[in-house]
Amino acid sequence: MSLNPRLVKESFSVIEPVAGKATAYFYGRLFAESPQLRGMFPPAMNVQRDRLFSALTRVVWSLDSPDSFAAYLGQLGRDHRKYGVIAEHYTAVGNALLATVRRFAADIWTEEIEAAWVAAYNAAATVMIEAARADAGVSPAWWPAEVVDHEPRHRDIAVITLRPAQPLPYAPGQYINLQTARWPRVWRTFSIANAPRPDNTIKLHVRSVPGGWVSTTLIRHTRIGDTVMLGPPMGTMGPDDDSTRDLLCVAGGTGLAPLKAIIEHVIASGRRPNIHLLYGARTAGELYDLPDLIRMESSFPWLRVLPVVSDEPSYDGMRGHLPEVTQRFHSWAEHDVYVCGPTGMVNETVRRLQADGVPLARIHRDVVHTEP
Repeated sequence: MSLNPRLVKESFSVIEPVAGKATAYFYGRLFAESPQLRGMFPPAMNVQRDRLFSALTRVVWSLDSPDSFAAYLGQLGRDHRKYGVIAEHYTAVGNALLATVRRFAADIWTEEIEAAWVAAYNAAATVMIEAARADAGVSPAWWPAEVVDHEPRHRDIAVITLRPAQPLPYAPGQYINLQTARWPRVWRTFSIANAPRPDNTIKLHVRSVPGGWVSTTLIRHTRIGDTVMLGPPMGTMGPDDDSTRDLLCVAGGTGLAPLKAIIEHVIASGRRPNIHLLYGARTAGELYDLPDLIRMESSFPWLRVLPVVSDEPSYDGMRGHLPEVTQRFHSWAEHDVYVCGPTGMVNETVRRLQADGVPLARIHRDVVHTEP
């Protein structure tokens, strides 16, 4: 059965406006038909529902890009090992998914559309199952990691250093899922804020948000010597080591983390591109990592750090919102661009850069995933 990305995308566009209802129906159907799976999910499902639809959207829109499709789903399959997912579970998930799209795209549903969804899901499940199977003999499903440093940088921001019990292979720009002992089965994503180090330690930049179970635990209740669990590294926003272009990095808040890792990697590589880092926050006090960035700037003359503050009129420096600030400079069209931060900021920055002539192929983006 061959893939038909067009039919899947067209029918999925009918479901997108009712995403909340569709995901609730999916999990209701899944747990009704396979109640034994409920224990694999967190008690509160709101974040899980958002993640499901975000992942489904990415899969649907990468169906006609085989490399992207395989890379993302391979990472997802390896990551799902930490939940105890096995091959048999994919059948139950596929049945619930097909029932959901059939129900919410009923007005346009045909046998041809159903066949397209079956083929797409089977292809996705195969990639995930094979990636998990290949990884099982090579890497653990999760890594216990000791907290070796905990630095409060602002009222709601801390930089936390972890030492995994086993080497954690990752690329600059990637992120991990993390679980604390306080909230079993609740995993949240955090970007790794440094390039790989000989001592195997990693840094996370954590902002506590209202109602954020894991982020608040990491900020308020985590101490040196505590242990957390890490899932396998994910994400594809890595540096292009073959590129000779200069770099623009646009970081909003703790979106700085993966961009700092990328900059560290570029500096260590021996390359000497000019790097502009636009580092934005609402207030000067939230520019939590500025002293370390200034230290990096002083030791690498090709790096220029430009702090930007949006909501503090008395700030004696560059003021404004990052998407607009990018347009105050010469053209970035010949640069490789990396953007990370809140969703709205990332989307608007990418839109403006494209309008200013930066090819989309040179814009690498990631979004900071905040808890509810």
